[in-house]
Amino acid sequence: MSVVPADVELQAGQPWPLGAHWDGHGVNFAVFSAHAQRIELCLFDADGQRERRRLVLPGHRHEVFHGYLPGASPGLVYGLRAHGPWRPDHGHRFNPHKLLLDPWAREIVGRFEWREEHGGADPAHPAQADPRDNAAWALKARVVHDAVDWGDDRHPFHRPGETVLYELQVKGFTRLHPLIPPALRGTYAGLAHPAALAHLQRLGVTAVSLLPVHQHLDEQHLVRRGLVNYWGYNTVGFFSPEPSLAARAADGGRAVRDEFRAMVRALHRAGIEVILDVVFNHTAETDETGPTVSWRGLDNASWYRLSHEHPDRYINDTGCGNTLDLRRPRVLQFVMDSLRYWVRDMHVDGFRFDLAPILARGDHGFEPHGAFFKAVAQDPVLAGVKMIAEPWDIGPGGYQLGSFPPGWFEWNDRFRDSMRRWWLRGHVARGEFAQRLCASSDVFHQRHRLPCDSVNYIVSHDGFTLRDLVSYTHQRNAANGEDNRDGHAHNLSCHFGAEGETDNADVLAQRARAQRALLATLMLSQGTPMLAAGAELGHTQQGNNNPYCQDNPITWIDWALADESLIAFTARLATLRREWQPLRNRWYDGSRQGAGRRDLAWLTPEGGALEGDAWDRPDGRCLGVLMGEARGEARGPARPALLMLVNGEAEDRLFNLPSGHWRPLLDSTRADGGPATERAATASLLLPGQCVMLLCEAPVAVRIAEPTDPRPLEPA
Repeated sequence: MSVVPADVELQAGQPWPLGAHWDGHGVNFAVFSAHAQRIELCLFDADGQRERRRLVLPGHRHEVFHGYLPGASPGLVYGLRAHGPWRPDHGHRFNPHKLLLDPWAREIVGRFEWREEHGGADPAHPAQADPRDNAAWALKARVVHDAVDWGDDRHPFHRPGETVLYELQVKGFTRLHPLIPPALRGTYAGLAHPAALAHLQRLGVTAVSLLPVHQHLDEQHLVRRGLVNYWGYNTVGFFSPEPSLAARAADGGRAVRDEFRAMVRALHRAGIEVILDVVFNHTAETDETGPTVSWRGLDNASWYRLSHEHPDRYINDTGCGNTLDLRRPRVLQFVMDSLRYWVRDMHVDGFRFDLAPILARGDHGFEPHGAFFKAVAQDPVLAGVKMIAEPWDIGPGGYQLGSFPPGWFEWNDRFRDSMRRWWLRGHVARGEFAQRLCASSDVFHQRHRLPCDSVNYIVSHDGFTLRDLVSYTHQRNAANGEDNRDGHAHNLSCHFGAEGETDNADVLAQRARAQRALLATLMLSQGTPMLAAGAELGHTQQGNNNPYCQDNPITWIDWALADESLIAFTARLATLRREWQPLRNRWYDGSRQGAGRRDLAWLTPEGGALEGDAWDRPDGRCLGVLMGEARGEARGPARPALLMLVNGEAEDRLFNLPSGHWRPLLDSTRADGGPATERAATASLLLPGQCVMLLCEAPVAVRIAEPTDPRPLEPA
């Protein structure tokens, strides 16, 4: 614990860096507020229960209140009180009776309780500030100074075109894993366990995309129903890892941070990058009825976007009650400081931005060349870091797929929806399928983006699992407590003759075939594939397509019921993608190569060129993709020509092959994906219904590397 003598007074200090920082002799505090009249620093005992001193920050420059406390050291617990006008009608909600958390806090002390004392307005007199003090239940910050020796840890830095993403929730991924010690299951340490790493390596994963690990709050409406925010999209600590995900949470903040760092090291040793899902679009304070935790009390009018006509109300482009205002330089600095902290101090390799258009909303909507993008582009700490956008929010003009800067990855929901329609509904023409298979060139190519910028996925954390996608036509969300009204109704799913679980062998066979076809399309398509945890092993959420509040077996992956054949099939796909690279990270134009073949050609089942109105006719969902011999595009030897055949229809089709000898590499109708025969076809073959088949032109036997042997990936 840091002990500060009672007679030591605050010195002026410096207005930078923001937050609390120890220099070896004392602690400098710097707090942004453009409208506060003064800010007090409140010092507490080690557990944050007793306020021992209250000091006014004496310095004030550039909208930053600051002070330096000689003799203070790491371990000091503190909070803030901001004095200013209580004028919600002008956007100001200052109330010195509310103890506030430092937005730049590296460690948070206490457990938040939903109490009326956290409200800013007086319940009896809403036009006045609430006079009740909330310090006893408020979150506080602890001064930290972590000296970390990263040793030989290195960022894997996989090339964008070689990236395979795997989205997971830290707890749910290992909570039921039988090979992980019980004390580590559901934690950062559990994800670092060799059993977890071996599974990721087997699938060819190059980067894990972790659902939010920033410290968060459970919303009041969930707490009242006995639920929690399992996904974590309700951040309160943008510099603090969520302690409930640590096996050593009881040991305190440093132990949590060290466990997180150990997880990063383990993943890096396995050749796997760490991507964090971050929520810089809103905070846990919600709307005007929500609690005063930090930002609202420090400077409501600066941190949040407010209605011009009614400044007492929040613009809600997020659907979560408030919207952070990155037009403000200090708010932008806050976001940048957080990103740099996680890269520099925690060694993560990238970020996936929830509701990313919010980050670049100016006065008149989304700005593709906004200040946030410029700040990221010039920042040396963030150079080489992977940036992934969820390219939509619910505000005006919020759908911005393809509008992010070059080098940014974007979740591509058009791929998701088109492939679901193709395989499960039969409502997609061949032209639409081809566009999505080739990295949505209609979206990204014309904007001078690379194919890898399209993050292709069939399912994600949000919506049905892959198994549920082929088992349910309607969501089963009653456990969420909202009368099954929540969740996405636009599922584009198909149950193949029986809603939900069934013992019907024919239905189960159709579902299995559809899952394999969807996975094959995902892993062999052009762009960056993203697997959702559990898609490769038959994970079910019992039809719940919005389980954000289900921290229980609904969301936890049940490894005891894992479909081993589906895992092996997915691993085979990963091997094929890595070793054969069917569609490279460049745009194809149909030009002829040395052997006379085009770099990419589209074929009808009759063997002719797919052209004219055949692209748009809804009555044909069978086509071939001939990928000419590739030379000089990647490391290693030249790759022979490949042929991908796709039959989205239920019936088998005779497919006339291009001239040559074509040896099969993949048949998605088979449980393990292996071809029925190693014999080369020369004229035609019978293409099964609901099938993806991959063949290579080769006069000699082709050996496929065994995909079921876990082995570390070679870093790029």
